[in-house]
Amino acid sequence: MTRAFYWLLPHPFLTLLLAVVWILLQNEFSAGMAVFGLILGVIIPWGTSIWWPDTPKGFRVGKMASYIVMVMWDIIVANIQVAWIVLTVPNAKLKPAWIVVPLELVQPEAITVLAGTITLTPGTVSADLSDEGHSLLVHVLHTDDPEAERELIKTRYEARLKEIFS
Repeated sequence: MTRAFYWLLPHPFLTLLLAVVWILLQNEFSAGMAVFGLILGVIIPWGTSIWWPDTPKGFRVGKMASYIVMVMWDIIVANIQVAWIVLTVPNAKLKPAWIVVPLELVQPEAITVLAGTITLTPGTVSADLSDEGHSLLVHVLHTDDPEAERELIKTRYEARLKEIFS
């Protein structure tokens, strides 16, 4: 794509995403709101582009779509599991754990998506990223096997994010 195109739309996927989110946030669809959503979708990425010097180069949209579907399913399942834990497990028998997840991801965007995925999934919260970005500290509400939780995060989420951001 031409240099002028990137100057006008430095992040085309973000432009599209912002426009769609704006349209969905409205109570009813109208052409004016769609145009305003597109205007916001252009202005916001353009105004913040100086803070985005290294955009991901190998981003795979198709794999990201399947990742989003998988995460949505995991959120539904985790909601049911957390509800079951809250209703059936007494506080004295809860087994919370802090887990350190070593990261193979190096791109800040990929690490951010991983931390967001962990936090969005009920029962887990990503609490801290090491100074060098080599590990993520995660709190789990209830687990019998912290090592299995760590491996689940690495195989289910991190491995897929490595493919998406490669």
